This record gives sequence, C-alpha cells and structure tokens, in this order.
Amino acid sequence: MAAAPPPSATFFDHVYAVVRRVPRGRVTTYGAVAQMLGRPRGARAVGYALNALKDHGDDSAYGDVPWQRVINAQGRISIVNRAFDAAEQAARLRAEGVAVDDTLRIDLDRFGWDGLDWAEVAAIIGRR
Repeated sequence: MAAAPPPSATFFDHVYAVVRRVPRGRVTTYGAVAQMLGRPRGARAVGYALNALKDHGDDSAYGDVPWQRVINAQGRISIVNRAFDAAEQAARLRAEGVAVDDTLRIDLDRFGWDGLDWAEVAAIIGRR
C-alpha cells in the first residue's frame, strides 16, 4: 500500500493518494473521489488535479497515479483530463479488463469501485 502524503500535502496530493488505491480493473468518478476527501462539490478540482499530472512529466513520484480509472458521473470517459486523450484512457482501461463501449461508457454497476472508508481517508489526509 502506498504511503500517506506528508502532513503538508495539498488537495492534489490527497487526490493522487486516493486514486492510487483504486484497484486495477475498477473505476471511480471525479465526484466520488471528491466526496471521499470531504469535498462533495469538488469533482472539478479532482479533474484539475489529474490534469496537473502532465506538469510532472517523468517524475516517478507521480507516474504511478492510475488516472485512467477516474471517469465522470455518467460512467463515461470525459475530457476533463486533457493531459491524456480519451482513446488512450479507453485502451488503458480495456487492458485492465474494464469493458468500455464505443461511446466510451463504462458500466459503473459492474466496474465501479466502492471507495475508501472514513478511517482510510483519515489516514491519507493525516486526520486520525
């Protein structure tokens, strides 16, 4: 399991820590990540965090964030993450065994991840 971010971690660091815990072959939504982090209206901020991954280039500290596992609330790949294109996201998800249809939709009932519980999130953001 990945280590929790340091106490001085930003919201983006918390997003990355949660997204790193999304299991292979599962997806979650921008809104679900925001909700887990106590920001129920922060879906867009989660998208900004994932889009900012492109600014880290080849930095190995960020290369393990499985950004492809985060989709929109309608179960579709969206263009929120402009660092990568939809075709690449679909290909990565398909390689993990996630069924992505021709309209870039994923069945959230089948492939959705339930997320972390409060104690797990508290450990990520440094609240115990």
